[in-house]
Amino acid sequence: MPPLVSTGTPPSSETPSPTPSVPPSETSKVADTMCVRMDPTLVQTTLAVPVANIQPKAPPPEFDIPTYDVCQFALSTSPDGPVLRVGVSVLPATPATLAATQKAYAAHPREPAKPVQIGRGGYGTSTFLVFLSAGRMYKLSGPQATLAKYVALGQEVLRQGAGLPDADRLITRPDCDRGTAAAEKVLGAPAMARRDGETLVGDLVCGWVTSTSVLSTSARREPDAKALMAPIRKAATSQSIPLGDEGYVDTATGRTTIRVGDDKIVDLVPLPARKINPDLMTQFALAIAPRYTR
Repeated sequence: MPPLVSTGTPPSSETPSPTPSVPPSETSKVADTMCVRMDPTLVQTTLAVPVANIQPKAPPPEFDIPTYDVCQFALSTSPDGPVLRVGVSVLPATPATLAATQKAYAAHPREPAKPVQIGRGGYGTSTFLVFLSAGRMYKLSGPQATLAKYVALGQEVLRQGAGLPDADRLITRPDCDRGTAAAEKVLGAPAMARRDGETLVGDLVCGWVTSTSVLSTSARREPDAKALMAPIRKAATSQSIPLGDEGYVDTATGRTTIRVGDDKIVDLVPLPARKINPDLMTQFALAIAPRYTR
């Protein structure tokens, strides 16, 4: 698959999307359309919840391998209540992609996963379902239920997925573009897809995606930020960097963590976690951190 460049979307053998390019302030139309197409009554009754309301502002992508564009159903009237997340992979997927995700989950399972016959195959537990269909990975996750209930929701995704337009592979923001050269040195290759946006509270999110690796940046608001940094500060693999009020590169995983003030933590996360030249992560942090510290 050819890498993307900032001048446009690369050619694809798939049917071109009839929808216009996604403005920088929005996330993927695939995820939004999937939630819009799904039957909210089916979601509500299947999960036995009070409501199933599409959240008007889609959350940032789920940065992983693969990375998913995500939309959500709120399952209660409380702003902090449970949600059902519906994810569609940003890049095309194959049976090998499915097998790799299942292997990665099995290495650190929160609950033993079981195989399911849906689409071209998948697996799940009482809280999530992952499956492959029509060259895309799909992921549903939410509150404790049963695998059978998540399979029922997955069948709804299959019914509604026909004809969905492909997501734009290039969704960028100028503040993130400033880090692209350094990001691609960390990745070791040009990005095949970009996913820039913001969190639900308005903090910048940047993401560079290839078929085998991801590099993302985001911020979280933590009232006890100083306390949360203590174990990072004391870790034998932490290397200090001169950013924010304090910052560290984990030389074992590449993860870089920066505290800004008393209540904000910035995370720069390469996946898969691995040993990365700390200088590469430091140069990337120097390029992107000012977007969070200004």
